[in-house]
Amino acid sequence: MPILILADNQDITREGLKAVVRRLGLFSEVWEVADQRELTEHLLKASAAVVVMDYTLLDMTAEYLQILRIRFPQARFLLFSDHLSDDFVRRMVYGGTSFSVVLKDCALGEIEEAFRQLLAGGQYVCAKAEESLHGSEEGTAVVPSLLTPTEKEILRLMSLGKTTKQIAAERFLSVYTVMTHRKNIFRKLGVNNAHEAARYALRAGIMQAGDYFI
Repeated sequence: MPILILADNQDITREGLKAVVRRLGLFSEVWEVADQRELTEHLLKASAAVVVMDYTLLDMTAEYLQILRIRFPQARFLLFSDHLSDDFVRRMVYGGTSFSVVLKDCALGEIEEAFRQLLAGGQYVCAKAEESLHGSEEGTAVVPSLLTPTEKEILRLMSLGKTTKQIAAERFLSVYTVMTHRKNIFRKLGVNNAHEAARYALRAGIMQAGDYFI
């Protein structure tokens, strides 16, 4: 059976989760970590572990979580917190199947189901987080089309994580031309970076949710 790693500095949360997994009998061992250094060290020992973490209570960033996903592709991560922003959840969930989400006020049945899904290699998003995501997407679904066809395509490629040089090569354009398009896209959309532009692309249907990268 796999190993469970708990990364949460709330005593009551850790004890409650340990009681749940003992009853379910799904894990061979439960390891506890206090920070990202310990988490990385434990994943080096058990790269296919299931990790339950409240990253909001520890010294972790969204970028660090993405690094973990890439470095330990066999691991499964359950983000278990009181509150997570819709943008953060979307970024984690749409970036692949490594991250699942359960809020701490969810029913016990959802927590148990999340563990089963993770162990089966799947992804689980609790009903409350799912509803919040859908609500935020529906509330911003109508976005005026401000971009030319070329700008839309460049925005799509940017949102897939491609660099300016990669886009230039793929579109047979100069790097300078792509940079100009990029500046025009940011100006028209009123955004300051590629992450904000990608959110527009997702809302406007320029890219699919499953392709969301940034």
